[in-house]
Amino acid sequence: MKVTYIGHATLLIEIGTVRLLTDPNFDRKLGGFLPRVSPPGLAIDQLPRLDALLLTHAHADHLSFDSLDILPRDIPLYAPPVIAKWLRRRGYQHAEDLAPGGSVRIGRVDVHAALATHRGNRYGFDRWRGDANMYLLDDGEETCFFAGDTALTPDTHHLVHGTLGPGRRQLDVALLPIGYAPWWKRTGFRRGHLTHDDALTLFERLGGRVFVPYHWGTFHHITARAHDAINRLIERLEAHHLRAAVRILEPGETLELTREATRVGDHPKRRAADRAFGGVAATNIDPHGGTESRPSQ
Repeated sequence: MKVTYIGHATLLIEIGTVRLLTDPNFDRKLGGFLPRVSPPGLAIDQLPRLDALLLTHAHADHLSFDSLDILPRDIPLYAPPVIAKWLRRRGYQHAEDLAPGGSVRIGRVDVHAALATHRGNRYGFDRWRGDANMYLLDDGEETCFFAGDTALTPDTHHLVHGTLGPGRRQLDVALLPIGYAPWWKRTGFRRGHLTHDDALTLFERLGGRVFVPYHWGTFHHITARAHDAINRLIERLEAHHLRAAVRILEPGETLELTREATRVGDHPKRRAADRAFGGVAATNIDPHGGTESRPSQ
C-alpha cells in the first residue's frame, strides 16, 4: 500500500493496482481569501490514472468545484447520498451515492462507509447538506481508514472493529485529521473535529499499525495557523507510547507500507519527518514516473 499526502485532506491511496483520491482540493486559496501556504504535494495534472474519488462532506476545504472541474469525470465520485444528489444537479453526473452502512467494490478494494460526527454543510442555511462520511478500504489483505472530518465519540472506531473484527485483523493505516482551536473555541471545535490528542486516542482504539495525520500544513484559518496542530502533535509525541507508529508526511511524500518490520523509530523531528517505523518507507513522488527513495531518519 502507498499513501501520498498531497495536502489538507487530499491523499492519494494506492492499494494493489487501485488508486483512490480523497477530498480533492488543489485550490490556491480556501474560500477565495485564506491562502494556501504550501503547494499541492502532487500537481493535479501529474496525478496517475485514478479509479475513483472519495468525498466525505461538502465543506469547501474538502470539496473544491475548481478541482472537480479538472479531474476526470469517467470515474465514480462517491459521496454521502445528499451530497451526491446535489452534485448531480450541478452537472457532476459521475457522483454516486455511498450511504453510511453501505459499501462498494472498486477493483479488488471494498470501500465501507460510516457516518462521521461532523456537520458538513457549506453554509448556515443548508443543514440538509450536512451529512459526512468516513471510509474503510479493504482488499482482503491491506486496510486503510480515512476519517474525513469527525469528532471523537464512543463509536468512532466501530466501522473498523465491526468490519475487521477486534482481535482478528489489524488495521494497517489510519488516516486521521488533526486540528487546533484556541481555548475559547475548543469545546465547540471538538464536537466535530479531532485535536491532536483526540486523534492519538482514536488511533489507540483503532489498534492500527500506522497513524498518518493530515489536515495540517496547507491552509491558514481564521483562528489557527497551518502548522499549529502538527507542532503540538510533534511535541506530544516526544514522550508518547505510540510515537513509533506515527508517520508524519510532508506534502508530496509517500508512505509505502509492507508487512516486514525492520526498524524502530527515533524521536520525531521538527520538520515532521519521523518515518523510521519498521516496514515503512517514505519517498518523494517523481512526476516523470516512479519514486525517489528517502532514507529513514
